[in-house]
Amino acid sequence: MTEPKAPAEFPGGRALFRLDPDVAHLNHGSFGAVPVPVQQAHAALQTEVHHDPDVFFIGVPERIAAARARVATHLATETEGIGFIANATEGANLALDALALADGDEILVTDHGYGTVVAAAARRAPLTTVALDPYLPDEDAVRETVLAALTPRTKVAVLDHISSPTARLIAGPALLADLAARGVTTIVDGAHAPGMLADPLAGGADFWFGNLHKWGYAPSGSAVFAVAERHRSRIRALVPSWEDQHGFPRSVENRATADYTGWLAAPEGLDLLDRLDAAAVRSHNAALAAHGADLLAEIPGLTPLPHTEGLAMRALRLPPGIAETQDSARALRERIAAELRVRVLIWPWPGGGGIRVCGQIYNRPEEYERLAAALPDYLKGA
Repeated sequence: MTEPKAPAEFPGGRALFRLDPDVAHLNHGSFGAVPVPVQQAHAALQTEVHHDPDVFFIGVPERIAAARARVATHLATETEGIGFIANATEGANLALDALALADGDEILVTDHGYGTVVAAAARRAPLTTVALDPYLPDEDAVRETVLAALTPRTKVAVLDHISSPTARLIAGPALLADLAARGVTTIVDGAHAPGMLADPLAGGADFWFGNLHKWGYAPSGSAVFAVAERHRSRIRALVPSWEDQHGFPRSVENRATADYTGWLAAPEGLDLLDRLDAAAVRSHNAALAAHGADLLAEIPGLTPLPHTEGLAMRALRLPPGIAETQDSARALRERIAAELRVRVLIWPWPGGGGIRVCGQIYNRPEEYERLAAALPDYLKGA
């Protein structure tokens, strides 16, 4: 195997995390990882709660608002237009509940959509599911395929910003503009966008939600929900709170005696990203993911999928008969993790599943080389 030239390690990147050094963590896109300075800020906030719960919880709405303002600056948006939420699924339900759908209205989704987000849409209206061939060559082909699936009954489109399994841009600005021109309300699952994209809200979706704990270095359970101004008055918290009278965003952020410390620490992750030079981090991570994909592409039977330049994730199709179901994909993923001590995403797909690798500043080129050297044996036994 001829190994492509590897990018250099990111200076000090590994030292910022407490990850198990014996494991190759090539799956940052699934759960993220929290840098030590953010862990420390989070721990200090938890200590503060235990020191005087009354003081903390009485003042927490204002502190959440201040943290939200810091996040809004990083996302280049207005403070009143976003609110903290726990995850993408919560965002999907908040957005869908704000829509006045009538009998006969339909929601468009794709076969790349995240399971619980698609399930939330299916609870509200009949679905039209667009089949996006993983081999569609570019963003224009994706856009044309989505637009071709619209019907006169399509009122809402729920789309991934960046698809999780195939690691490519779907809800780009051009597609969002075309849908808006056709009167279709857009709900965008931006789970991978904050931190990976320089301007994740540039597309101007009606509703958008994104995780901060993946590429934004925030604690787990930290996400934001962005709502276009014309829709904000219709947003209702999934569970009422004492802050309901304030409306969005405070109404969705406050949920009694909950753990808010992750949200309060979330801006520390984005601040750290800026101190490291966000553009340099994105460039390094994308180069690492590309290096891993190039190595895997030399394995017979693996086929690189078209990708969006600049993303820190890359995907390849596995040979036919491998990881075609959820159970077989999970079994292969767990076998690689247990025996090779490498974390990757194996995703199911008819006719042969796929493998996704990510790049992050704690990764080293040799970790991808280790995976590429061993993977052929795992495919033989899958």
